[in-house]
Amino acid sequence: MRILIAPDKFAGTLTAVEAATAIADGWRRRAPLDELDLCPMADGGPGFVDVLHEALGGELLAATVRGPFGEPVPATLLLAGPTAYVESAQACGLHLTGGERVEEASTYGVGELVAAALDAGAEEVVVGLGGSGTNDGGAGLLAALGATADRPLDAGVAALAGVGRVDLPGVPVRLVAATDVDNPLTGLFGATKTFGPQKGVPEERLPALDGVLEELAAAVDRRTSLEKGAGAAGGLGFALLALGARRAPGIELVADAVDLARRARAADLVLTGEGAFDFSSRSGKVPYGVAATAAEALRPCVALAGQVLVGAREMRALGVESAYSLVDLVGEERAFADPAGSLADLAARVARTWSRE
Repeated sequence: MRILIAPDKFAGTLTAVEAATAIADGWRRRAPLDELDLCPMADGGPGFVDVLHEALGGELLAATVRGPFGEPVPATLLLAGPTAYVESAQACGLHLTGGERVEEASTYGVGELVAAALDAGAEEVVVGLGGSGTNDGGAGLLAALGATADRPLDAGVAALAGVGRVDLPGVPVRLVAATDVDNPLTGLFGATKTFGPQKGVPEERLPALDGVLEELAAAVDRRTSLEKGAGAAGGLGFALLALGARRAPGIELVADAVDLARRARAADLVLTGEGAFDFSSRSGKVPYGVAATAAEALRPCVALAGQVLVGAREMRALGVESAYSLVDLVGEERAFADPAGSLADLAARVARTWSRE
């Protein structure tokens, strides 16, 4: 059999490259004659640059930018021809905030990454959005690129309270916002109310912070705040769209770069995976994108995940034939202590069912 292995990262434990390798190791243990095609994936969040570098080649450029609380953090951008790819999580990721002080956390460093891409001669800059620990509506990014306002733009969402004027800079480059979600900036399904709790925003502060982003939207462009993807990465999507960026689903952008459709057609079975396979996977996430591509190629798709949090009906709605849980097989303690070995064991178990060997 020909097996296409196209997982996302397993957040906090394995990169997409490591996950693909672990799945392949386990599969070979059970079905050594199967032909395996490793195709690590990303949706715009952590791992975006690494996955694209493996697919596109190009030059990795190191940069030091301002972290969410002003500290210097290392980052990398990819220059592939005239296009630069940057990963917002490198400058403002949840791993840098620890889910704390979100009201002070800034996206200034993401703007510095865009500026570094301009300095490198890029004609187009694709910004991967996802995995952020910030909720400042992208105000920090705007400040780093030269925006001015009647409130500090680079000190987090709390400092924006009362903002009434924002003057946007001109950016002499094409911008692309690669998002993994469709949410608007504000409201019931906006950045704060949907993603604020996982970033550490207390329940009682959600209405106030959403109100601040409403003020920011009024000062910049309320219509833009309603566009799909404006709420991505704590509102970074909004800032990029306000600067004239076009939005592209991150999974589709990566799928095109790695030629996923052709590779799915060449396979007999498609494997995907992520840390938690739940119904939110439908909103621009890797497993749903991979499953949709497999369906177009008339190939079955199977998911391997840290946890499977959907039932059979929801799974089918996502285009996945079967999903297998790492925690159910080896237990939570071992799954975190030895994620690669545990995922390899799970893959060997799945191969026993799905391989024809």
